[in-house]
Amino acid sequence: MTANTLAGKNVVIIGGTAGIGLATAQAASAAGARVWVAGRSEAHCEKARAISKGSFEVRQADTHDFAGLEAVFKEAGTIDHLVSAAVGGERTLKPFLDQTEDQFKAAFDKLWGYGKVVRTGASYLAEDGSITLVSGSPARKIKPAQSALSCVGAAVENMVRCLAVEMAPIRVNVVSPGTVDTAMFDWMGTEKQAKLQALTSTHLIKRAGGPEEVAAGILFVMQNAFVTGTTVDVDGGRLLS
Repeated sequence: MTANTLAGKNVVIIGGTAGIGLATAQAASAAGARVWVAGRSEAHCEKARAISKGSFEVRQADTHDFAGLEAVFKEAGTIDHLVSAAVGGERTLKPFLDQTEDQFKAAFDKLWGYGKVVRTGASYLAEDGSITLVSGSPARKIKPAQSALSCVGAAVENMVRCLAVEMAPIRVNVVSPGTVDTAMFDWMGTEKQAKLQALTSTHLIKRAGGPEEVAAGILFVMQNAFVTGTTVDVDGGRLLS
């Protein structure tokens, strides 16, 4: 296996101020990379700055904000690894026929945002650089009321395969998490852990994953120089349950 060390590499993570993106920033920084993260929410940016303690740079930018993305990319210079873990859009969890057309379309803001990240960042990538996007297990394991979530995730995974072909030798991969204990479930309040346990009770690994476990999958595709056009599942066996 040909592996690339992250020591001294420039890593940019869009959607890196919370959850999986933030865990990836911490892991990449610990591995010796110079890391820039960007997020939409100023509150998340402030929390990320507190967590980073100067170990990585935090900037406010949205996947749909060309000028903001351009500023981050220019600051980083030559980018060895570009990651986007941003949600990028509003996802309506209702049966397809119960959604409006606008609600269904809104989920695809994630795809359009990823497209803007790639288009804007491509000219800054090193010749042997990589791009990693994040989808989700509903792309291939579907439950009722997940049509928007599933369709956009599947579109992201197919776009990655297209980009891997078109952008070679730059490597392009996607990591697909299962149920992961992040702030997106905080709306459950004090019942969060019980509800996550119920959600994962039929999975092969009967618990929610941690953001750091998904981050390990992202670092794997960043560092393994023989992996491109690949979907890496970090889902606790959800696809097989």
